[in-house]
Amino acid sequence: MSLELQYSCITNEIRVTVQPPFYVDERSTPHKDRYAWFYCIKIKNNGCLTVQLLKRYWKLIDYTGKVDEISEIGIMGEQPILRPGEVFEYISGTYLNAPSGIMQGKYEFISDNSELFEVKIPLFSLDSPYMNKRPH
Repeated sequence: MSLELQYSCITNEIRVTVQPPFYVDERSTPHKDRYAWFYCIKIKNNGCLTVQLLKRYWKLIDYTGKVDEISEIGIMGEQPILRPGEVFEYISGTYLNAPSGIMQGKYEFISDNSELFEVKIPLFSLDSPYMNKRPH
């Protein structure tokens, strides 16, 4: 039985699971300090209300301490609706100007009773083969 590392947390009855990000060599240019990763996220509604994802917010911190913040409506143009028990999955990517860093964030949802609430995205590590030490 193999155990695959994943990052997961539950906030307000919404489970967010991030599969380990993978470094994308063909989209990276290390000599220009541009490093790329893909990641897969699964969002599951464990609650009893229907919810809709409205916004997402990301904070990226590279190993030098440089912080980038991103705020967007929905996910890649979608604002998915999740009924109780439903799952939404997507694959996305990011770039850093350093070979290693971390990402964390949150989603903003609205429930079918018009309550706005936030859901945490677990912190996860971005490490490339160009980093000799794994700081995360």
